[in-house]
Amino acid sequence: MNLIVDIGNTQTKLAVFEGGKMLFRVQVDSENIFKKIKEIQEKFKNISKAIVSSVGKTDLNDFESLEKDLYLLILDHETPLPFKNLYSTPKTLGIDRIALVCASVEKYPNKNVLIIDAGTCITYDFINANNEYLGGAISPGLRMRYKAMHNQTAKLPLLLPESSNSLIGDATDQAIHSGVYNGIVFEIDGFIEAYRKKNNDLTVILTGGDAKMLSKQLKSSIFANSNFLLEGLNFILQFNTN
Repeated sequence: MNLIVDIGNTQTKLAVFEGGKMLFRVQVDSENIFKKIKEIQEKFKNISKAIVSSVGKTDLNDFESLEKDLYLLILDHETPLPFKNLYSTPKTLGIDRIALVCASVEKYPNKNVLIIDAGTCITYDFINANNEYLGGAISPGLRMRYKAMHNQTAKLPLLLPESSNSLIGDATDQAIHSGVYNGIVFEIDGFIEAYRKKNNDLTVILTGGDAKMLSKQLKSSIFANSNFLLEGLNFILQFNTN
C-alpha cells in the first residue's frame, strides 16, 4: 500500500492506494498532518511506501521520520519521471503540475492531453501524443479573483465564491459573481477551443477544488476528476519503486 501526501497552498490531502486503486482520502490542516498520518498508518498497517509533494511552505525535512517505517520519496525536480520534459526552466515547474502530467501519462498514454487544475491558481498543462510535456499557462483562481477585486478597490466587498447563470448582474454582488465566475468559464472554454484547433483528438481533464463548480457551465467536453493529482503522485511512486 502507498501513502500519498499532497501539500497544497491552502490544504493538505492524504490518501492511501493499493496498486492503482484509492482506498482512502482525507483533507487536513497543516498542523494536523503528522497526527493524521499516524492514524492512517494504524488503520492501514500494510502501507510500505510513501510520497510527499509540496507546493506550500512546509519543512519537508520533518517527513524524514517516516523513513523508519517505510520507503519515502520526496518529489522534487530530480525525481525520474515517465515523460520528456521540454519546459525551458524545468526547476521552476510546479511539483503539482508535474504530478498532474504524470497522471495523464498513466490514464491517457500517447494522447494529446490538456490538464486544467482549478485551484488557488488555474493551471493549464499540455502533453502531446509523443509523451512530450510542452508547458502551459497559469492564471488567478476563483478565490484569488474575488480577493484581488476587494483588496485593490475601495468599496467592492469580499464575497464567497458563487456560480452565476446570468451575464448581467443587477446589483454589485451579482455583478461581481457574474464577472468572476463567467470570466473563468469563458477563459477555460477559450483555452480548450484554441488547443483543439491545433491538436487533433485532444483529451481535456478538469481537476482541482473548484472543478465541480466550474464544470457545470463549460461548453467543452471534458473529464472531471477531483483525484487526478493524487493519482499522478501514486503513479510517480510506483514508477520509481517497481
